[in-house]
Amino acid sequence: MLILKVITENTQEVIDKLAKKHYDARDIINDVIETDRKRKAAQQQLDGNLSELNRLSKSIGLLMKGGQKEAAESARIQVAEMKESNKQLESDMKASEKRLTELLWQIPNLPADSVPEGKSAEDNVVEKTGGVIPVLHANALPHWELAKKYDLIDFELGVKIAGAGFPVYKQKGAQLQRALINFFLDNAREAGYVEIQPPYAVNVDSGYGTGQLPDKEGQMYHVGLDDLYLIPTAEVPVTNIYRDVILEEKDLPVKNTAYSACFRREAGSYGKDVRGLNRLHQFDKVEIVRIEKPERSYESLQEMVDYVQTLVEKLELPWRILRLSGGDMSFTSALTFDFEVFSAAQCRWLEVSSVSNFESYQANRLKCRYRGEDKKIHLCHTLNGSALALPRIVAALLENNQTPDGILIPEALKPYTRFDRI
Repeated sequence: MLILKVITENTQEVIDKLAKKHYDARDIINDVIETDRKRKAAQQQLDGNLSELNRLSKSIGLLMKGGQKEAAESARIQVAEMKESNKQLESDMKASEKRLTELLWQIPNLPADSVPEGKSAEDNVVEKTGGVIPVLHANALPHWELAKKYDLIDFELGVKIAGAGFPVYKQKGAQLQRALINFFLDNAREAGYVEIQPPYAVNVDSGYGTGQLPDKEGQMYHVGLDDLYLIPTAEVPVTNIYRDVILEEKDLPVKNTAYSACFRREAGSYGKDVRGLNRLHQFDKVEIVRIEKPERSYESLQEMVDYVQTLVEKLELPWRILRLSGGDMSFTSALTFDFEVFSAAQCRWLEVSSVSNFESYQANRLKCRYRGEDKKIHLCHTLNGSALALPRIVAALLENNQTPDGILIPEALKPYTRFDRI
C-alpha cells in the first residue's frame, strides 16, 4: 500500500498520478487525510491526558500526607473520570487506525513516470520484437485441434472431472509440460535464482501482503472452511516468505524462483480468447521474484526483462515486449512489461509473461524491510515475473512448429522432452 506520508505531503501529486491508471482518488484520499487527522487528534489528546493523569496520581499521595483529604478525593475523582475518557479515546484511535488501513488497502500503486498514457491494452507500447513468424502449411490447425489429433490434451475429460478450464494433459502432452517446467527452472537456477517449492494455498494475511486482497478477491478460489485461498501465482507465497522480515543490506538482492500450479476463476471470460489453452482456471507457471534495494530496483527490472527474453529466444518463438499503459496495469504495479508470443495458427499475439516492479507498495503491506549500512531500517522494493507461464507457450509451440508430418521440438527442449517430434 502507499506510504501514508507520501499521501499527506504530496496529495495532489498522488491524485494526478493515480489518474494515469484511470482511478479517481480524490474522495478516498480526502477520506484518508481526514481519518488520519482524527487519529492524530485522538492520539494527541490521549498523550495529554496520560501526562495529566500521571501528575494527578502522584499528587494524591502528597495531598493525603499534607492532610488535604478533600483535595485528594477531588483528584481521585478526576483520575477516574480521565481513565474513562482515555478508554473512549483509545477506542476512537483504534477505530481510526482500522479505517485508515482499510482505506489504504483500496488505493492502487502509483504508476512510474515512464508508464505510457492510455485507457486499455490498445494503448500499450511495443518496446522490442524478435524471432520469425512462421509460414504454416495449407492445412495447419489451431492448438486445440492439434492436441486432439495427437492425443496430447483432453479438454472434454477435464470438463468431466472438474469443469471447463481444467484440461487433462496426456502422453507427450504431459511430457512436454514437465519438460518446459524443468527447462524454465534450470534456466532460472543458472541465472542465480534460488528454487522454492511453495504451498498452493495461502492465508488472508498473505493475500493482503501482496495485494491480491481486497482487489482480486472475486478472482481467487476460496476454501471457506479453512479461510484459505488457492494461489493465483507463486508470487504470493514466495514474496510472503519475507513478510515481517528485516533483511541485511549485504543479503540483497534476494532472487527466488518457483514452479507452481496456479488457480484463477477468470470470472466473465468468454469468446474466442478462451479457446483451448488461451485462458484456463488451472495452469502451470514458473515465477521469478526479487527483493531489492530501492535504488537498484529498476536496474533489476531490466535484468529480469532481459532474462525472460532469453527464454523465448531459446524456444525459437516470435516475441514482442510491451510497456503497459496506465489503463492496462495491475492494481499493485508501478511499471509492467508484458511478453507476447505469436500464435501462427490463430494469427494473434498471446501474453506469456508479465514482469513488474512494485516499488515499495507490496513491501509496505508486507513490512518487508532491510537494515542498511547506516543501521537504519528501510522498506525494500519487490519485483516479480512469469518465466514462463506454460499454457500459451505450449499453444504457440504446437501451432508454430507443426508440419504435415508432425510437430517439431525446439533444439533447447530436446534434452528435456527426449523426443524430437510429436
